[in-house]
This record gives sequence, C-alpha cells and structure tokens, in this order.
Amino acid sequence: MADPRRFSDRAEAGARLGAALRDRGVDADVVLAIPRGGLPLGRAVADALDAPLDIVVAQKIGAPGNPEYAIGAVASDGTVWRNEEAFSRTGSDEDYFEREREREAENARGKVEQYRGDRPAPDLTGKRVVVVDDGVATGSTVRACLRMLADRDAERIVLAVPVGPPRTVDELSAMADDVVCLLTPSGFMGVGQFYERFDQVSDEEAMSYLELDE
Repeated sequence: MADPRRFSDRAEAGARLGAALRDRGVDADVVLAIPRGGLPLGRAVADALDAPLDIVVAQKIGAPGNPEYAIGAVASDGTVWRNEEAFSRTGSDEDYFEREREREAENARGKVEQYRGDRPAPDLTGKRVVVVDDGVATGSTVRACLRMLADRDAERIVLAVPVGPPRTVDELSAMADDVVCLLTPSGFMGVGQFYERFDQVSDEEAMSYLELDE
C-alpha cells in the first residue's frame, strides 16, 4: 500500500497534485513549471487541468563560499528576492550580491532561451496561472518567480507544490492568491526525503515535457 506521506516519484506527485487542484475547483489558463524538477509535475498538472504547459525560471543566489545555501534568487527578467536574514548571517555584502544577481539572471535568461526556443512567452494578462514545482524548502526560487509574475497582470496566481515546511508554505501564501501544498510536515529536512525516487532531471528530459504542447 502506498505511503500517503511520501510520493513514489515526480509523476505520481504531479498526478496527486493535479487531482487536488481539480477537487478544489482550480481552473488554469496556463501552467508554469519551474525547471528542471518541476516539469514532470507540471506536465501532469497541465494534463489534469486541460491547460497548456510553459515555464517560469529563477536561479538561486548562493552564499559566499557556500553556493548551495541560498541568500536569494533572481528571475529571468532580473526580478530579485533576497533573504535578508541569510544575507546578514553569511557575511555577504552588496557588491557580492549584485555580481551574483547579474550572473544568475543571465543564467536564468539562458535557460529560458534553451527551453522555449523561438516560442514567445505566454501573455498572462487576465489569465489564471498555476505555478508548479516539485517541492519547496526555503522557497527562494519560487519566491523570485512569484514576484516576477506579480507584475504580469494575471487574474489569479496559484502555487501548487507537493511538499514544503509549514513556515515556508505560510510565507508563500502571502505572495500568491492561493497555495496548494499536499504535505506540510513539521519534521522537514529536505524535499527529497518525501520521495521514494528523486533522481536529478536532465535538461533533455525536462524539455521533453514541453514538446508535448508543440
């Protein structure tokens, strides 16, 4: 019997997320997945909601000497979110943050070009948008994405993730019109602990989920 507190893989997490969104009566004009790990779930959610799938991209800004520890994130259009507590605690300074912001914004733009190719970005004006990722920990990249989308005149933005710690999910609820999160465990150590299989998703695999809409 499947463990309801875990997901077998991203495909199952996406299917459960899509069913939860349908049950809540969430409608979508477009589903935006965060590459790479969000795209397998985004495909399942887009199919469940009968909506096209596209991407929204942000890159983490790592701390000096510890690139895996996020002190912020920047979206592909340069929109930035900064974790002021982490920024202060890691001894970062404004010059370092600005250099990394510019570098990671360029990386984010490159990823958008790689994934989207010649296809134009979807016009979100007046649209109902569902943003999907495979889970949140600090939620840094999701925060930068939501901040960018807030300026795109969408009618409604719903964040949908399978799992995240209660504090992060609560904070993200202030940045979206609604947040759908299937699991909010208090003993949260990392997203991967809630998946039986949590392999890294390659760019090639991630892009294959978008090709189904072409």
